[in-house]
Amino acid sequence: MDQHLGLAALEAQVARDIELTAHPRTEWMMPRLWRGKPVFDVLIVGAGQGGLVTAFRLMRERVHNILCIDRAAEGREGPWVTFARMPTLRSPKDQTGPDLGIPSLTFQAWYEAQFGAEAFAAMSLIPSVQWHEYLMWYRRLLKLPVRNNIAATAIEPGKLDDGGSCLLVTLSSGEVLAARKLVLATGQDGTGEWWMPDFVRALPKDRRAHTCEVAIDFERLRGRTVAVLGAGASAMDNAAVALEHGAKEVHQFCRRVPTMIQQYRWLTFAGFLRHMGDAPDLWRWRIMGHIMRAREGFPEDTYKRVLAFPNFVMHVERPWTDARMEGDRIRLETPKGPFFADYAICGTGMRQNVHLRPELRSFADKIALWGDRFTPPSGEDDPLLAAFPYLGPDFAFLEKRPGEAPWLGDIHLFGIGTTLSFGPSGSSINGMSISVPRLVAGLTRGLFMGDLPRHWESLMNYKSRQADFDWTRVAAD
Repeated sequence: MDQHLGLAALEAQVARDIELTAHPRTEWMMPRLWRGKPVFDVLIVGAGQGGLVTAFRLMRERVHNILCIDRAAEGREGPWVTFARMPTLRSPKDQTGPDLGIPSLTFQAWYEAQFGAEAFAAMSLIPSVQWHEYLMWYRRLLKLPVRNNIAATAIEPGKLDDGGSCLLVTLSSGEVLAARKLVLATGQDGTGEWWMPDFVRALPKDRRAHTCEVAIDFERLRGRTVAVLGAGASAMDNAAVALEHGAKEVHQFCRRVPTMIQQYRWLTFAGFLRHMGDAPDLWRWRIMGHIMRAREGFPEDTYKRVLAFPNFVMHVERPWTDARMEGDRIRLETPKGPFFADYAICGTGMRQNVHLRPELRSFADKIALWGDRFTPPSGEDDPLLAAFPYLGPDFAFLEKRPGEAPWLGDIHLFGIGTTLSFGPSGSSINGMSISVPRLVAGLTRGLFMGDLPRHWESLMNYKSRQADFDWTRVAAD
C-alpha cells in the first residue's frame, strides 16, 4: 500500500525548508510615507500564479511590505476554474515553477502528500482544477497578502514625503495606494485585449463569444449548431464543451492546416529560458516571432475529446471573412461559401495594444514598443510583433522618448506581453523558476538603489560589537 505524508506533515516540512534556507536574514527595507500614510514597497496587480510567486520571492528577499490585488473574487483568480475549459494542464506533470526550488513546495509534493506517490505516477497530466487548488494552498500556507474584488484603474507618478519617487495607483473603489514599485501580473490581456474580428464583434452579444469569456452558457447551446473559429487548443476545448453539453453540431474553422507540434515544448531548456532576454533583438524577433506565429498546437487528448463525437466537423483552410444575422441565424462568409450557425465562438487569441488597458491608457503613448526600437530585415516585418512592449532587462517599461517619463522604469510587466522580450515568463509555468528571480532581482535592485543614502547612514551608525576589548591583556610598552 502506498503510504502518503499528509498535508499537515508536508506543511511542517515546507516551514522547515524555508527556515533552513532563509539566509540572508537581515531585514533591510526602510518604511516610507506618502501624505503621512505608509507606502508599499511593491504593489502587485494580479494574484494569479505569476503574482503569487512574485510575492513569495519578494518575501524570501525580506521585502514584506507588499500587497497583491486582484479584480476577481477569492478562489476565482486566473483561468483555471473560469475560462480554461481544459480538463488538464498542457505542461508535463513534472515541470516545476511556483516552488522556486523548494522540493516540499512543488505540486508533486502537495499531490503525493494527499494521494500518494503511486497516484502521481499514474497521472498523465495535472488536472486543471487540482492545479488551482494547489495555488490556493500555496497562497494560504505562505500567508501571501492578497486583496480581492478590487482592480487598478489608473497609474500616475507621485512623490514621497521625503522627496523620493513613487507610483500612485487608483483602485476601482476610488482609493489611491502609493507604491515604490509596481508589478503588472495581469495575465494574457494585460497589455492588450482578447481579439475577435470586428464583424463577429458586431453580432448580437447573445450570439457570439470569445473563448476567454467566463459566462458562456453552454447549456443554452443544446440542440444548436455552433461554429468555432481558430485552430488552437482553446478553440478546440470550447468546441468539446459545446459537444459535451449536447450541441447538435460543432464546426471548427481553421485558417490553415492545424499544427500538431507544440513549439513551446522546444524552448523548455535552461539556456533559452535564462538567456533569451539577453539575445540580440534580431534573434529575439526571429525566434519568438516564429514560435508565436506557429500558434499553440492542440494536444492529442484535446483532439480525442472532440473526435469522440460524430457531430464534430473541422473545416481546414476555411477562415471567416464576414458575418451577419440572416433571420434568426448567423451567416458566416468563407472562401468556400457561406455557413449558417446558431452561435459563434472565437478562439482567436489576443493582440497587443497598450492603449486598450484602462490603467495604462493615460501614458500608453509614452511606452516604448518593439516597433519603436527595432527595424526587422526586409521581409520579416510583422505589425503584431511590433505592438509588443519593448522591456528593460528587469521587465520594466522603457520610455518611447528618453526623458519624457522616467517613472515608467518603476512599472514591471509580468504577463504575456513579456514574451517577445524574454520568451515564456510571467504567463508560463515552464519559465517561472527562472523568470521570477530575474524579475525580483530587478525590483530589489531598484529598491536598494533608491535607499543608498539611508543605507550609508545605517552603515555609519553601525555599532554592533562582536566582543569587548580587554585592555588588561595589552602590553604597556
